[in-house]
Amino acid sequence: MSGRRTSNNRIRGPQSALTDFLASNNISAAQISADYERRRREAQERAEQEAAANGTIAEEEEQQPDERDETALQKKKRKRAEEKALAEIKQGKSSKKHKKGKKGNPDGDDSDNAFDMYSKSKPLPGQLENCETCEKRFTVTAYSKTGPAGGLLCTKCSKEQTDQKKKDDKGKKQAAAPRGRQRQKQSDLLDGIVGDGAVSLQDLCIKTVADNVHELEEFGDLPQSLLKRLSEIFSKRRIVLPRTLDLFLRSGLETIDLTDCGKLEVEDYIRIFSFAPHIHTLNLQNAGQFKDEVIDYIMERDIPIQNLKLYAANLILNDKWAEYFTRCGHRLESLQLKWLNCSLDDEAFLHLVENCPNLKRLKLKQCWQLGDAAVEAMQHLPKLEHLSLHFKEVVSAENLVATITAVGPNLRTLSLEAFYNADDSVLEAIHTHCSRLEKLRFTDNDACTDAGYTNLFTNWANPPLTFLDLSSNRSLDCDKPEGTEDLAGLATSGFEAMMAHSGSTLGTLTIASCRHIEREGLANVWDGMKEYPCLKTADVSFVKRMDTPVVAGLFKSCPRLTKLTAFGCFSVSDVMVPKGVALIGVPNAQDSIVQEGGYDLDTIVASMAFGTV
Repeated sequence: MSGRRTSNNRIRGPQSALTDFLASNNISAAQISADYERRRREAQERAEQEAAANGTIAEEEEQQPDERDETALQKKKRKRAEEKALAEIKQGKSSKKHKKGKKGNPDGDDSDNAFDMYSKSKPLPGQLENCETCEKRFTVTAYSKTGPAGGLLCTKCSKEQTDQKKKDDKGKKQAAAPRGRQRQKQSDLLDGIVGDGAVSLQDLCIKTVADNVHELEEFGDLPQSLLKRLSEIFSKRRIVLPRTLDLFLRSGLETIDLTDCGKLEVEDYIRIFSFAPHIHTLNLQNAGQFKDEVIDYIMERDIPIQNLKLYAANLILNDKWAEYFTRCGHRLESLQLKWLNCSLDDEAFLHLVENCPNLKRLKLKQCWQLGDAAVEAMQHLPKLEHLSLHFKEVVSAENLVATITAVGPNLRTLSLEAFYNADDSVLEAIHTHCSRLEKLRFTDNDACTDAGYTNLFTNWANPPLTFLDLSSNRSLDCDKPEGTEDLAGLATSGFEAMMAHSGSTLGTLTIASCRHIEREGLANVWDGMKEYPCLKTADVSFVKRMDTPVVAGLFKSCPRLTKLTAFGCFSVSDVMVPKGVALIGVPNAQDSIVQEGGYDLDTIVASMAFGTV
């Protein structure tokens, strides 16, 4: 009893989980130590026995030639057995070599096999090993890492190796960063933005603001130009949301520019006018949810909108358009509507003509329900200065001539796209009645002839134009791809007359798909001797007579050129692009679709003179 009481009163400290595990399996530290000593002694004895045996064998081999007396037959049998054993050993080595070669080293030799045979196997967990790097003795674990030479590393060296690997990976990621910048640079070049040096501080700040939009509460008193730039970036990234809309709203605002409103609802549009009830200029593009309720709110609050630009507002009914023009049309000075598939018909447009006497700018593109009646009604807009039309319905040439005759004397910009019935009489009306034009766009037509374009620009009382777009004016006759006898579309004569009239002031020129212009006319205009000092942007895509010497002459004749688009010009290749110019679309499979210039004009002209361009 006393012994049991003494045992029960013994004080014991806390035990670890390992101690409990060893005790539950009847394993003690003394037993582990004894087993270790026993294995060490057995290994030592085994090594001594092997050494003694090797010594005895060596002595016997030394004495064997002297003591052994073999007959000729026994000697022959022994040599035959030795050769057979040697052949079996060689065959075994070759099979191992073949298997190893299949795994990825078909050219391995016997030295590799010998190395594999005598190489030391990796220690198992629990054994001791020297670190490959610092040669420090350590205990091998299942998590020991391998060094560069195949040895094992201690804990400290393993950590250092891991840290160094992270640094190397980080350096590789940083080295790959310029690829993203290169993509942005290519995107800028496609937009005609060619800049050398660092980004301006303003652009850097705008980009930083756009990248951290979810952390912003307000923009503050930013000028309208910066608000518009931020709106364009937000629209491009599709982040104009109900929450981010509040960043652009403040009391006293007179202009709203949002180029992508696809994620806004009716309540968001109403909130715009509640925050800024004095808006004069409203530009909302992709405004699919701009409905009758918003028009009602504008009329109820008497919002003083003077310049209205709406794209894709298809949910406004014709009656609501008519009501709006009747009640608020007297304020309108500019109306730009686009992509109205099921809204705004000829009857609603008549209300516009009757109630908008101060209208100076009218842009109607892809308005499917407008046609001849609307074009005829435009004759009663006496203050019109800017007219842009693109209708789906067919419009007669007579109505176009009558409208140009009525409003042409005051027009400063005229854009007529895809009027397929317009013929030389329309060009003649422009020549006769338009004398103040600065911008002219007349595209997608195959009824006007080269003689009509020549007459338009010959002895025209209008000052030289600054913007000219005559793209896709060519013959559509598949049986005569080179054009008919009367040369339908813009051809050589019309092109030369055009450049003679407006070449000195043109800043933007587009003659894409005017495939009837001959190389002789192109070379005469861009010969490297004539100079067009204002031309910055040119599009000559699918003008198939364009070739490398003509492009080089264009570079020389246009010293301020920044962007040249030449898709489908298959005779243009290996062009030396001047510094600061973006050449886009040259069909060269080895190069990027966008080529940034790096040569000066003197080098280009010299190479052209020696025929190396």
